[in-house]
Amino acid sequence: MTRLLSGLSAWLGGRTTTQLAAAIAVMAAVALTGSVMVTGAAVRMDQREKAALAALADYGGMASKLGAESSLTAGSVTGADATYLSGWLSVFQSGPTREARTLEETCRTGQGGAGVRFIRAPVGKPAGLAALETAHAERLPRLGPDVYVIRLNRGALCPSRAVEVVVVKRSLGALDIVVGRIVDRSGAAWGWAVLAVAAAGGLLLVFGLAAATFARRRLTFALAELSHALDRAAVGDFSVRAPDRAMAPELTELTSQVNLTLNRLEELLSWLRDSADQLAHDFRTPLARASARLDRLRDAAASPEARALAAEARSDLRQLTRAMNEAMALRDGEAWAFETVRMDKLAHAAAELYQPLAEERGVTIRVEAAPASALGVRSLLQRVVANLVDNAVKFSPPGGEVRLTVSIGDDEVRLSVADQGPGLHPDALENPSAGVAAAAADGRESHGMGLVFVRAILKRHGARMTIDDADPGAVVTAHFSR
Repeated sequence: MTRLLSGLSAWLGGRTTTQLAAAIAVMAAVALTGSVMVTGAAVRMDQREKAALAALADYGGMASKLGAESSLTAGSVTGADATYLSGWLSVFQSGPTREARTLEETCRTGQGGAGVRFIRAPVGKPAGLAALETAHAERLPRLGPDVYVIRLNRGALCPSRAVEVVVVKRSLGALDIVVGRIVDRSGAAWGWAVLAVAAAGGLLLVFGLAAATFARRRLTFALAELSHALDRAAVGDFSVRAPDRAMAPELTELTSQVNLTLNRLEELLSWLRDSADQLAHDFRTPLARASARLDRLRDAAASPEARALAAEARSDLRQLTRAMNEAMALRDGEAWAFETVRMDKLAHAAAELYQPLAEERGVTIRVEAAPASALGVRSLLQRVVANLVDNAVKFSPPGGEVRLTVSIGDDEVRLSVADQGPGLHPDALENPSAGVAAAAADGRESHGMGLVFVRAILKRHGARMTIDDADPGAVVTAHFSR
């Protein structure tokens, strides 16, 4: 019992509300059907009991009317006695009571109550309905030791219908007597009751399934709206909120928590945007002023070493300004508009853009791009490809090759940029920012902050970046879900 309850609990725990509602409706309909069947069996047994009581009364009446004939033995019965019993039974067949229906009425209406008889003497022909002796009889011990139920097929008693008979089989002296009553049908009232219950069960099943379907659709729609709000928030759009209580009461607590979280995130992002705007404002003016002063210092410097140092410092400031502008581009994510972007076209455009720089450095750019599309912001994906190609060209040795590849996998679109440069520090294979620090520590060049920016954009697009060792060089791959 404990195992059964445990299994039932596990089954219920794995079902949805809609499945539970449908299961309850089916179980209710099955319960109604079962109650109808049990009630019908009880009514049928009651009708058999009434027929058995009537048959026993008939037997008692026959035994009393036979009188002295009941003491006949097998050796004393003559042919004349058998003829007398046959005639007597024909008269008695109409029924010993006035309440009994005739066989003609039973066959015409299908209602029970008519009596049937059979007597067999040691000599002579038997009298009455012979089928009562030859038909299969099923004992009914709860109705009496000598009580049986016999089903007479169509034609055995009534030419157009089958009937059920409860009979008493006993011996009276040398006579074998079978006395029975035809069992009454359930009647029109019972038929209407069964039909009403069956209709109620059907309606309950239909209403239960309809309610389950409605609940599922309502819940599915509410979850779709909730998912839509979270999807928009994932790309920086906090104008959409989860559905309210009237749409799906089951999700009231969840939607309230989601909306509170979205409100808090919107406040935090607003604060971050304001802080970023302030920092950008505070940095732009000093950076512009420092750049201008370095230009003046470079022009006024007398020695080549001083001019070279001023130029390097000016380049560092440009890199810092570029990093700040890229960070500001990520900050403006709430204005992104996603569209289908052809990655193969972006690869060809980036190769064409950097071809002059590659020729100047003696680097070859080769593109192998299959037609493939990804969902994203075109301008940001252009920056991703441009950053990767820029790094590859910048760190490739003279005579090296940069290879752009766009391919389609089972469930993703891949864009790879491979170079033949010094490669990345091993730490950068897992963490580009760590690789930048490690490269700076040992004096080597690296791909710089560009990879951090690329990874940030890909993450906002639901994509990912992998870095592999090309030996020599590095292969940076962006993976987009199809």
